[in-house]
Amino acid sequence: MSFLTPHQRGLLITFIGGLALSFDVPLVRLSGGTAWQVIALRSIMTVSAALLIWFLIGLVKGKRPVLIPGRFALLAGVFYGISSIFFLGAVFHTSTANVVFIIAFNPMFAALASWIFLKERPSPATLVTLVVMIIGVGIIVQGGLEGGHLFGDMLAVMAALLLAGAITIGRATRQEMGFVPLIGAILPAAIAGIFAWPQGFSLPDPTWLALDGFIMIPLAFFCLATGPRYLKAAEVGMFYLLETILAPVWVWFIFHEVPSPQSFTGGIILVAALFGYSLWQLQQQETGKN
Repeated sequence: MSFLTPHQRGLLITFIGGLALSFDVPLVRLSGGTAWQVIALRSIMTVSAALLIWFLIGLVKGKRPVLIPGRFALLAGVFYGISSIFFLGAVFHTSTANVVFIIAFNPMFAALASWIFLKERPSPATLVTLVVMIIGVGIIVQGGLEGGHLFGDMLAVMAALLLAGAITIGRATRQEMGFVPLIGAILPAAIAGIFAWPQGFSLPDPTWLALDGFIMIPLAFFCLATGPRYLKAAEVGMFYLLETILAPVWVWFIFHEVPSPQSFTGGIILVAALFGYSLWQLQQQETGKN
């Protein structure tokens, strides 16, 4: 990809990551396991895939990349690991649409974190988008309160917050973080393994989870963790929008799960806000080139 500019390279990498991530929830649900079984097994698979890729890179290039480049990368890995627990917990306690719509709030969390910790002052457009997205998430959470799945919605909010923190750390350090979220899966593997042990690790259809844990998740998180080297934290978070749009579509096709009116309304607000913000950023970049 030497013919691409650094910014174009970052856009391509994060696009691939967001697209791969959109298959996560459908593959998890197709496996038929319980929450702790899925968290433990998917995390073990992800770490195994990461170590295999790391080993093969060493064979090909003669030099292996650093898995955890420093204490800040370790902190980011912890954030990624805990967010995985919250995210998959949300999948089992609320609707798929609610999970991915709330996770879409991630870029605004990232923008706020960058403002507070990196002094990257958000533009007025970012602040307006933030307010609109807060309204959208509020509608979704209100629906969760009425529908009895508020706990799952809150897990999704925490997952989005932790992902934003990890992305902001990557933006601050500008280090190679491609392996950090993958190795960070050791944490959920250990925690979930303790809770899953009494019921065992046998799944009705483990093939789907293997596809998710060995291929889709390593690809997604490697790309999304590499993105902050080339893009702002908020820009990287934007590519989680692919999961927001596509995951409910895949679930609708496979499970015929239709979002509730509140989820649909709040989701439309979130997607429209992010789409408008992305168009504004593109216009700003084009203006800056002229």
